[in-house]
Amino acid sequence: MTVTGEERLYSEFLVETKWLEQHLDSPDLRVFDCTVNVMQNPDQVRGQQIPFIYQSGRGHFDDAHIPHAGFIDIVGKLSDTSADLPLVLPSEQQFVEAMSNYGVGDGTRVVLYSSTEPNWAARVWWLLYAFGFDNVAILNGGWGKWTGEGRPVSTQACAYTPERFTAKPRLGAFVDKGEVLAAIGEDEIRIINALPSPIYTGASNITFGRKGRIANSVNIPFDSLHDPNTGSYLPVDQLLRKFDEVSASNAKQVITYCGGGIAAANNAFTLTMLGYDNVAVYDGSMLEWGNDASLPMEMG
Repeated sequence: MTVTGEERLYSEFLVETKWLEQHLDSPDLRVFDCTVNVMQNPDQVRGQQIPFIYQSGRGHFDDAHIPHAGFIDIVGKLSDTSADLPLVLPSEQQFVEAMSNYGVGDGTRVVLYSSTEPNWAARVWWLLYAFGFDNVAILNGGWGKWTGEGRPVSTQACAYTPERFTAKPRLGAFVDKGEVLAAIGEDEIRIINALPSPIYTGASNITFGRKGRIANSVNIPFDSLHDPNTGSYLPVDQLLRKFDEVSASNAKQVITYCGGGIAAANNAFTLTMLGYDNVAVYDGSMLEWGNDASLPMEMG
């Protein structure tokens, strides 16, 4: 891995609310709300233990959003709806068609935000990264920071003119359960769980098939990467320290996972922002792993 400075971090990976407000009229800028609503699921879905139901956050967007922003439907447009699990990586064809229709092309710059957890913006960021689009940043602090500062909001619908999105897939941005299983015994690979600590240890009643975590994985909860007051990402030195404490800096590969590849994307985004160039997301995460009794898990 290589670690870069704060100047590159903020210029390439994050934009601040002040900067965004000053550039909202830029013709090449595409701003998107990526919100997904999450509700507890009282029933099993498709024969598996899936603790949450995921629905588009379009309703919140229609109520209020950043001026000129569009809306990205992760559930309906950026997930493979034919898969047995929710929120699965879409095909290249599906992703290209969706992003083209959203108005994202080679000459555009994209800024992403969410009105709930930052993970949703990070998920779209990671998808764009996986398909080779680099001119994309996350709004630091998201909707909460934007509105908390009293910045302008709008209810006016926005639709960017369709563009031609060119996919340049990055091999290794996502891994499957076979690759994770092989990594468990590799000392040079660090597997990081992005879920809250009680779910990681198995103390929580929230389960993805089975309680606990992937064997030999460590825990950096996604929300520990953010300032609890502003929602902004922590300073670079604090973020680096968190991953150094689990020896990520010494790993030849870092694999992040969570419940369904969403919080994992936030950790993967943060690692990439810090200069790690060896990061992958396990897309199936615990929704797949926890429902397969043949795969090793730990508790405690």
